[in-house]
Amino acid sequence: MSIDSLCPTSVVEFSVLKKILFQLHWLFGITAGLVLALMGVTGAAYSFQDELLRALNPEVFQGEVRDRTELSPVQLVPMLTTAGQQPVVGLWLDVQGERVGRVFFAPKPGERRGPSRYFDASSAELLSEPRGQGFFDLMLQLHRFLAMGEYGKQITAACTLILLFFCLSGLYLRWPRQASSWRAWLTLDWARKGRSFNWDLHAVVGTWCLALYLLAALTGLYWSYDWYREGATALLGEQAAGQQRSGKRSPPADGTLPAVNLTAVWATFQREAGAQLSSYNLRLPTAAGQAVTVFYLRDDAAHERAFNQLTLDPLSGELGMHKRYAQQAFGEQLLSSVYALHVGSYFGLTGRILLFLASLAMPLFAITGWLLYLDRRRKKRAMLQARGAVHSSAATAGSWLIGFASQSGFAEQLAWRAAGQLQAAGLAVNVQPLAKLTESMLRQAHQALFVVSTFGEGEAPDSARGFERKLLGQALGLEHLRYAMLALGDRQYQHFCGFAQRVQGWLTEQGAQSLFEAVQVDAGDATALASWQRQLGEVTGAKPQHQAETPYGLWTLNRRELLNPGSQGAPTYWLGLRAEQVIEWAAGDILDVLPRHTDARVLAWLQAHGLEGQQPVRLNGLSQSLQQALAGKQLPEQSIHLVGLHAQALLDALLPLAAREYSIASLPSDGQLELIVRQERHADGSLGLGSGWLTEGVALHGQLLARVRRNSGFHAPEDERPMILIGNGTGLAGLRSLLKARIVAGYTENWLLFGERNAAHDFYCQSELQGWLASGELARLDLAFSRDQVSKVYVQDRLRESAETLSAWLAKGAAIYVCGSLAGMAAGVDAVLHELLGEAGVNALLEEGRYRRDVY
Repeated sequence: MSIDSLCPTSVVEFSVLKKILFQLHWLFGITAGLVLALMGVTGAAYSFQDELLRALNPEVFQGEVRDRTELSPVQLVPMLTTAGQQPVVGLWLDVQGERVGRVFFAPKPGERRGPSRYFDASSAELLSEPRGQGFFDLMLQLHRFLAMGEYGKQITAACTLILLFFCLSGLYLRWPRQASSWRAWLTLDWARKGRSFNWDLHAVVGTWCLALYLLAALTGLYWSYDWYREGATALLGEQAAGQQRSGKRSPPADGTLPAVNLTAVWATFQREAGAQLSSYNLRLPTAAGQAVTVFYLRDDAAHERAFNQLTLDPLSGELGMHKRYAQQAFGEQLLSSVYALHVGSYFGLTGRILLFLASLAMPLFAITGWLLYLDRRRKKRAMLQARGAVHSSAATAGSWLIGFASQSGFAEQLAWRAAGQLQAAGLAVNVQPLAKLTESMLRQAHQALFVVSTFGEGEAPDSARGFERKLLGQALGLEHLRYAMLALGDRQYQHFCGFAQRVQGWLTEQGAQSLFEAVQVDAGDATALASWQRQLGEVTGAKPQHQAETPYGLWTLNRRELLNPGSQGAPTYWLGLRAEQVIEWAAGDILDVLPRHTDARVLAWLQAHGLEGQQPVRLNGLSQSLQQALAGKQLPEQSIHLVGLHAQALLDALLPLAAREYSIASLPSDGQLELIVRQERHADGSLGLGSGWLTEGVALHGQLLARVRRNSGFHAPEDERPMILIGNGTGLAGLRSLLKARIVAGYTENWLLFGERNAAHDFYCQSELQGWLASGELARLDLAFSRDQVSKVYVQDRLRESAETLSAWLAKGAAIYVCGSLAGMAAGVDAVLHELLGEAGVNALLEEGRYRRDVY
């Protein structure tokens, strides 16, 4: 059944499911992706261990021992016990290949495994550890445990489950419209570049590797979780040879092992195994009552793990059980072959090579996934910047309807930029995603702009598929509509701007008139975008806008006061800053601060990399020492790519430190810009970069670089409607500026809900808030100090307790503003609002702009 044939409710459910899967896919990708990349590389490095060890150590594996007579276990075990001065509990020997075996000695009490050594099968001489063995042992430890023991095993186990999720969700998310076309699934266009090429690498190469990753994940989980192993065993058959788990085989505390009649055991084994014996793994009992177990291969074995299994009485050599691989049911054979399936040897050398290449490709998905994620983030930030102070009004006969369809956020950014251009010319605008456009909106509009992106091979962006399904097939009659089309696409795809062309074709069929020929933009071409702005200006009279970022300026730190001495929490400071020039801002705006490393941090980095800090360099046209310039750069721990660079090249290769954002707690009329900043520390005790710079790094009365950024989405209402402010911790900063703005404007219907740890230490601005409450400028103050009683209480609990008051305030048109931590507080408040108002009620507040959040 196709999606198009589903009812509207089903389509919405599919859309929601796809959005959830996408969010989880990238969230797991940026968290577990690096671990999976490490597991892939280390697994690939370990996969050809035997062949590489033989190549690196020909004198060990291909020496003169080939011409000597091989000794039997009857002779080998006592000789190896004497040579190793430890009891032998196992032998592994290839009787048809090299005459080099491996002996396993008993573990010490409390240990899981004992040591193992290679030995000369003709003389029982213990051989030195082969070159490279330590490297491969490390690769195995990293692959299975991240070299972190049981804790690392839990991480790799979880990441293996996530790999399974990646395979299934990735398949769902990239399902092409032309699902029957193998080219749509498997073709990689090497001529593409930028984001489209990264997406191709991620999706197409992922499809190539899909079956192999599913195989690796499904088999890897066998060693990760007991419940999975037990479930697989119950599903496929009895416990299989080669995978049997009979408990610990540690020797008794006194180190003595049960007696074994090796002559009888060896005689029975030779008789049962036959003349085609290829290799065997002999396991001796380590505790009374255990049998001798032998796993062996014949020269006609299906693969390297197609073991036959024998159990023998250790004293009489009597046969207890003989399980032949070829006689097992298919399910039991699969259980016996879990390792062979995991490394690909089940399918021969071809399978091993394919698994090796797929494992080696694992970092590709982490890298391309990060690049795609960062590209989306960059475009999202640009869109928000373009949106700026543009106010989208309700649809009216005279307003311009601006509809956008965006996959990565670029079309949305351009739509808001166009809205700003029109609004600057005094024209009303109504900006809507195509998904929200209705028949009535289109019939009512007389002027419209469409900024339409095409996804992949001519497809509509995910958010616009409903528009295409519901409206593009209808006859509406839009003879009254005049419109302009900005089509975004990529000429590397066959159907360049395909969806935009379908939208324009439909508009033409409905009688709509184009203001000018559609402007097609190939991969963000600046010339085409300039042409769009110019032509838009010609038909509307709106001049093109050139948006420039506000430059950073010098600010002096003239106040730093500890607000919570004795607190259980981290130190929180009240900071006052004054700019060199007059700076205006509104309540709710943000201060972007450019942090710098301390001199001690820069010197430590220079010393760790053997660099001289006094070398002269140039930064932003100014000459300074390398040490001074590095204070504003990211200092990576891994710096292999910087080795050998001279000072200027080194500086140019490093990225600048990103700005830190802080809610402004004051108004310009206060005479200074004020912040409330909690001092953050990392797990190793080091200070957080931004908070550390502001609370300790900058000297009092010293200077720093910062700029005010407009945050119109958190500005106070322009009318006297009631205002409910909810926050915790340093989130009080943004709420305080809003309260002060309301009080200055003469509005008194203000309700604050604030939470922290202890009233005795963490009641920030206590006298000020209680003064406003006493004067009536703050109508209500609800406090939640979580550590002041046995049962913790948070602001969301206070909100729930005040459900009736909340309902009454909202009935009067109140707006809700939330500022503080996203995890915990903001999520808890949102949950309570949904609980009290329902999904529809919360959505109505959002659409009306009466529920706004500034959270971090």
